[in-house]
Amino acid sequence: MKAIWNHLVIAESDHTIVIENNHYFPSESIKEAFFKPSKTHSMCPWKGEAFYYTLEVNGKENIDAAWYYPEVSELAKSIKGYIAFWKGVEVTK
Repeated sequence: MKAIWNHLVIAESDHTIVIENNHYFPSESIKEAFFKPSKTHSMCPWKGEAFYYTLEVNGKENIDAAWYYPEVSELAKSIKGYIAFWKGVEVTK
């Protein structure tokens, strides 16, 4: 799978995990230069606290377009540290 934003592949992996129709990419599969930590957090009742990244690609910014769970509940342990996308990021084969 590939995550593409602003015409550039920002993550790529053959080992994503799909939960709630979102592909979660292993942290080592992202191109870190395009990911900037955000101060945004949200809470999922069954996964835990989500942290966000803002994407910066070719001079454009996509605020909070990626999220991950550094600590997860027992139910979500398979995606600990994995990263998912939204806000116009295309996830495709």
